[in-house]
Amino acid sequence: MNKKLRIVVLVSGGGTNLQAVIDAIQDGTITNTEIVGVISNNPGVKAMERAEKAGIDAKCVSPKNFAVRADFEEALLAAVQAYEPDLVVLAGCMVVIPEKMVKAFENRIINIHPALIPAFCGTGYYGLRVHQKVLERGARVTGATVHFVDAGTDTGPIILQKAVYVQEGDTPEILQRRVMEEAEWKIMPKAIDLIANGRVKVENGKACIADYTFGEE
Repeated sequence: MNKKLRIVVLVSGGGTNLQAVIDAIQDGTITNTEIVGVISNNPGVKAMERAEKAGIDAKCVSPKNFAVRADFEEALLAAVQAYEPDLVVLAGCMVVIPEKMVKAFENRIINIHPALIPAFCGTGYYGLRVHQKVLERGARVTGATVHFVDAGTDTGPIILQKAVYVQEGDTPEILQRRVMEEAEWKIMPKAIDLIANGRVKVENGKACIADYTFGEE
C-alpha cells in the first residue's frame, strides 16, 4: 500500500474548498491522502467547524495575537511543521505566505485562484474582487487555477486550470459561486490526487503531469 500523502489545509473563512477536499477523500476521488490538520488565521470561522465535524485537528493562528508580524509568521510556520505534512494546501487562505515557509516547502504548497492565471491575478486580486474585475472587463471566459506557490503572487507553476463561461446577468456573487462549483471544487481535489500518486513534478519552472489527458479533471 502506498504511503498516504499528509496534507495540512490553510483556511480563512467558510471553507467550501476544504469541504470539497474532505468530500473527495471520503468518496475516493482523492486517493492515498489524509488531512492531518487545518489551520485558520481567523477564529470561529465555518471552516473550523467543517474540520471538527470531519474529525480533523483544527487550530487557529491569528496575526491579531502577535504584536509583530514576524512573530505570527514564525508561529504559523511552526504550526504547519508540527503536522509534518507532505503538502500544504491553501483553500481560501487570505494570508500572504511567508517567504520562509515557501522556502521550507518548496514546490509543496498549492493554491487555488478563482481565475485563469495569468489573467486577473496578482496583488489585489483575491476573493470577490476577482469576479468583479472579470465582469468589469467584459471577459467572456473565466475559471480557476491550481498552482504551486512561490515567492511571487500567483506566479508559481500552474498545475491545473478549468474554464467557466461568463453568463448574461452574472453578478460577482453569482459568478463566484459558479466558478467554485464548476471549477474550484473539481480541480483542487484532482490536483491533490495527482500529487498524492506521484504524477506531478516541477521542471524548468513548469509543472509536468505524467499520463495526463486534458479534461481528465
